[in-house]
Amino acid sequence: MEEALTFHDSYGHGVAAILSTPDGPTTCLAVLCHGFLSGKNSATNRTLTRLVNEQGLATFRFDFFGQGDSDGPFEEITTTLAVHQTQAALDLVIARGYDRIGLVGSSFGGLVAILTTAQRRDIACLALKCPVVDFAEELRLKFGPEELARWQATNTIPDIMGGKDRVRLRYAFYEDCLRQIAYGPAERITVPTLIVQGERDECVPLHQSQRLHDALKGPKRLDLLPNADHQFTQGEDFCQMTTSIANWLITHLAASA
Repeated sequence: MEEALTFHDSYGHGVAAILSTPDGPTTCLAVLCHGFLSGKNSATNRTLTRLVNEQGLATFRFDFFGQGDSDGPFEEITTTLAVHQTQAALDLVIARGYDRIGLVGSSFGGLVAILTTAQRRDIACLALKCPVVDFAEELRLKFGPEELARWQATNTIPDIMGGKDRVRLRYAFYEDCLRQIAYGPAERITVPTLIVQGERDECVPLHQSQRLHDALKGPKRLDLLPNADHQFTQGEDFCQMTTSIANWLITHLAASA
């Protein structure tokens, strides 16, 4: 069963979400954080929801500020704001009685999930799909100095998901990213953590996941898919990625409960 709802972050912004529950009762749930220029109903989120609902786990997926059905102009989003919204999502599901919670993050959502987990003690496990760990570095590598200067002058960037039109995004996003690099926070994470990334990822540098893996202090696993790109566009890669994450959640939430 799926319940559409709206909650509010600490700044009063409305955040659109969907709580998906299995047929039987459960107190185990995964909060799903989508990627940049994506949304709560991404293919990854919908597939993970189906896989874990079938095994008796609930999911809670939501749209970050300015994306999907949530409040706000996208151009004003920051990593800091996304972390606040994830904190509010976790507080909501805990208030509803869920006490075994996993956090899942895709790309930008992975960065948010790392930073959020490092601040809390009520996360049971973490699963990351091609997580950004240092978004500022990724943007420098992708754009180069001339495009960064154009961003600062115009508050627009190229569509990093491949679209032709420039996307309005304030340069304050990049400045915030410089303050939200996740290697240090990752050293405070002791919960079981899975990282899945394609070796042909054209967006997130592979060394970020490798360095993140080294920084984590708890049980951890790094799955590198040799032929997968950032979007896991090949069916078998997508299936392997979603299956690995779902099994991680089932093992560390349902099995533990």
